[in-house]
Amino acid sequence: MLRICKTIIQIAILYGIYLIGNWIQHVLGLFIPGSVIGLIILFILLMTNVLNVAWIDKGAKFFVEHLTLFFIPATVGILNYFDVFSGKGFLLIIIVLISTVLVMSGSGFISQWIMRRKELKQHD
Repeated sequence: MLRICKTIIQIAILYGIYLIGNWIQHVLGLFIPGSVIGLIILFILLMTNVLNVAWIDKGAKFFVEHLTLFFIPATVGILNYFDVFSGKGFLLIIIVLISTVLVMSGSGFISQWIMRRKELKQHD
């Protein structure tokens, strides 16, 4: 029971930071989404040790573990645009597959490059 309460409180902290980001975006009329502003705020709070990682660890893990559920509304929303897929659906599928492979390989390449640089700096 205590573990569930901790997780709920941590999710509330993350949601509060999200709401602050949305509020900043709305008040200042920025083109950057409020969720991105919230992530930047969260990053700054974590880097300056104003917010301890342990305070949001379980809540963040909960979100990551259930991340696929957050894509269901977007996937169902695609059904509203069925006419777009009817004519060029196969082409769109090919584009999505190719772009996914490019993003995955690019991310892997950059990750390995960064790790090699870290290893070289440690040996020097």
